[in-house]
Amino acid sequence: MLFGSFEHQLDEKGRIILPSKLRTALSEKLYIIKGYEGCLSVFCEKDFENYIKKIQELPYNEKLTRDVVRVAMSSVSELIVDKQFRIQLPKEVIERYKISKELTIVGVIDHIEIWNRDKWLEYLALNEQQFDSNSENLLKNE
Repeated sequence: MLFGSFEHQLDEKGRIILPSKLRTALSEKLYIIKGYEGCLSVFCEKDFENYIKKIQELPYNEKLTRDVVRVAMSSVSELIVDKQFRIQLPKEVIERYKISKELTIVGVIDHIEIWNRDKWLEYLALNEQQFDSNSENLLKNE
């Protein structure tokens, strides 16, 4: 299970050192894909396969599905974790998603998210305000 948030930096070669607390839960081969609210999502191979299975179950004859599948799948890159526990973000990913040097890495149960730090702080400030009511609404049937 992946959880926590970690402040990191993108180096001049486009590499990120994976947080030590997340390393054991991640495999040597990772997949990065467009996430939600402006982040990038990074999955280990097993969890990425589960994500793809869900996408494959969507009705491709519907335009909404095609739109989501095309955008999602065109954003995928395979990443390899090196011996220093770094991942190299492809230059195209850095440019396409406007990845800055200052980053926050967030563990989100079955994947990690990479956020521009300012964007993460903005997101967090907005959503922490509604955490209580959102949690109550989501968990009321539990």
